[in-house]
Amino acid sequence: MGVKTYHVGVDLHRNNFTYCVRDSNGEETVGKEEIGNLKKFAKRLGKHASVAVEATGNTWMFCRVLKEHVGRLVIVNPNQFKVISRSVKKTDRNDAKKLAEFLEKDMLPEVRMKDELQAKVASLTQTREKLVQLRTVLKNKINNLFASQFIQLKREELSSEKGLLKVLTYHFDAISDVELRVMVDQIRSLNKSIAELEKAIEESGSKMDGFDNLKSIKGIGSKGAATLMSVIGNVNDFSSAKRLAAYIGIVPRVSDSNDTSHHGRITKLGSKIARTTLVQCALIAKKYNSYLFHFHEGIKMRRGGAKANIALARKFLEIIYRTLKNHWIFEDFTRFKIAKT
Repeated sequence: MGVKTYHVGVDLHRNNFTYCVRDSNGEETVGKEEIGNLKKFAKRLGKHASVAVEATGNTWMFCRVLKEHVGRLVIVNPNQFKVISRSVKKTDRNDAKKLAEFLEKDMLPEVRMKDELQAKVASLTQTREKLVQLRTVLKNKINNLFASQFIQLKREELSSEKGLLKVLTYHFDAISDVELRVMVDQIRSLNKSIAELEKAIEESGSKMDGFDNLKSIKGIGSKGAATLMSVIGNVNDFSSAKRLAAYIGIVPRVSDSNDTSHHGRITKLGSKIARTTLVQCALIAKKYNSYLFHFHEGIKMRRGGAKANIALARKFLEIIYRTLKNHWIFEDFTRFKIAKT
């Protein structure tokens, strides 16, 4: 007689979670537990259980407790698993049951679980991105205020303390002056916070495997290397550069029907921060590497700048993949010369 196995679907919330346990006989048990009872719940399941949970804000902490006690953990990408989000019966019990059912069939879109350092650096980069977006909103608001007075500010004027001081020399009316002063103060505060986060990203990222390899590529700085490594993690998780590109979301959508095949825009299913960083680093790298420069210019002449930038980023990612896979350190990236170890 075989060992009884269990497939468990979990609908996770901040303070509690709803679970559905399907055993190898097809019987289901549905219940609810407080987060404080998570360790006891995990021990009760044991090594013959497989658990599926959607990726949310506290999934990493949840999985860190579970992984010591259960046989398999599957973290589900909610953007790709539409069975729950588009369900006409959207309840915690039903969500947990669907996860357990599709886990048993091995049909869930799985995402990787990051290690502790990788998760923390990724969180830092996400927080920085939100603050940068907020700063951009405030800069746009100041530009609009000046435009309403028929004054055109230069693009870079709000990027330095000197420019912010110059902005405060203008006086329109009592209400507008208060609004302007408050926005400038907030931009200054955001500049300080962003700089602090960038320092933490670089310091924490430098401890990640592969950081020094990426830093040796001309065009990738400390922040860029840390950001990319926080997304890539262990490069051996990817069997090819194409798999890594698909994970980041920088491959085209493909639609096949009968004898026709159509390639559309990139999927954008992965990390937006990683794609943005990749494009920015690639555009810098092409200034130093003639191969990348001529590759970009050739596509730009045929298909335009936007598509050339994406193609360049995709080519650059192949170099990153091979660099990490082979543990390369470049002595001279401009000539693809690798340092002897």
